[in-house]
Amino acid sequence: MDHLNKALFGEDFKWGVSTAAFQIEGSIDADGKGVSIWDAFTAKKGKILNGHKADVACDFYNSYEADIDLIKQLNIPNFRFSISWTRVLPNGTGEVNQAGIDYYNRVINYCISQGVEPWVTIYHWDLPQILEDKGGWTNRNIVEWFTEFVTLCAKNFGDRVKYWMVMNEPSVFSGAGYFFGIHAPGKTGLKNFLPVIHHVILAMVAGGKKLRELLPDAEIGTTFSCSYIEPRSESKRDVKAAQVADALVNRLFIEPVLGLGYPVSDIPVLKGLEKFYQPGDEQNMVFDFDFIGLQNYTREIVRYSFFTPYLNASLVKAKDRKVDITAMGWEVYPPAIYHIIKKFNAYPQIKKILITENGAAFPDEAINDEVNDPRRADYLQTHLKQVLRAKQEGCRVEGYFVWTLTDNFEWAEGYHPRFGLIHVDFDTQKRIIKSSGKWYAEFLRG
Repeated sequence: MDHLNKALFGEDFKWGVSTAAFQIEGSIDADGKGVSIWDAFTAKKGKILNGHKADVACDFYNSYEADIDLIKQLNIPNFRFSISWTRVLPNGTGEVNQAGIDYYNRVINYCISQGVEPWVTIYHWDLPQILEDKGGWTNRNIVEWFTEFVTLCAKNFGDRVKYWMVMNEPSVFSGAGYFFGIHAPGKTGLKNFLPVIHHVILAMVAGGKKLRELLPDAEIGTTFSCSYIEPRSESKRDVKAAQVADALVNRLFIEPVLGLGYPVSDIPVLKGLEKFYQPGDEQNMVFDFDFIGLQNYTREIVRYSFFTPYLNASLVKAKDRKVDITAMGWEVYPPAIYHIIKKFNAYPQIKKILITENGAAFPDEAINDEVNDPRRADYLQTHLKQVLRAKQEGCRVEGYFVWTLTDNFEWAEGYHPRFGLIHVDFDTQKRIIKSSGKWYAEFLRG
């Protein structure tokens, strides 16, 4: 490929790698940790592919030093990880588990000692089950519960952590967890989904405000999952269906935070949110984040569908379109990330954009202690070219984090999809840096 040089992105551009506590830590009941909704969900039959569980995962809880050493070895300057809510607050609120606080202090301190900047995601989907038993995100009290968790993180880690992400992908954990029921806690239907949307936004903003109050010098962001959406045809019905899908996937959570309200004109069923409003909510839905994290993997093609309730839109599966796909069944379409950056850059309220996740799962194999994964290296390179294209056109994009460091527990898909720059043998916990990881290390060396 023509030369892709790190210098082209500018010297202030942030390069990193992203992870999430539940997907890598294991040790699900060690040292006083409470039960999260994902602990409970994975224990149920038939919820996770092949019956996989995250009891051990990548054993990052015990092997964090070795993994951070690998981050350093790969020349990756920034490491994004999340705090497990039930590790620090086993009952969701109230009594603090000092062992959990101590653990994250060790992780943060070790990062700093190795010259790796810690980036903390406060909420990456692992709600305490005890709070879910009280309604979880459907219960408006979650705004207070979440603010207590944010406060604890800020007070214990804020003296060393500069970069914060309040939440990870609200559209995914609310939609998959409380509408489709394919993720924890496995709830379904509009009666769950609507209150969750509103409470998530109130909590995300309350968390941002609390961080700003306690850590005035911090860089505070939050992350959104985005897919570039195109209509299957130019027919009016398909175009309208794509508009609706775009409003649901890409606009539903960012626009209220920017002060633009919910995209009700495109998704009329969102009028049902009004009954969850209380006085002052309009102001409490808006926050001026220092950066917005965008997480993009693919594009979706959408068509009109009479049979899809509320939306009249459905996806045309990538495998039915005969395109190049990943192990997740997602189309490999590098221009998607360019279009998503352009789309979010068009909101004047957004100060700066970071790509906080981008990557691909392919069926990697370890042969003679080597993992050759040219498709992943190509995926990263072609997507980085599109990020650069957007940056060179003046978009406010200032960072790129690969998903992910090591192969891990990929939610409902279990250990089947391998996204890592580093291969993990889940029986032995042996790590092998893949050829894509070696490429990224070389690229970052400049």
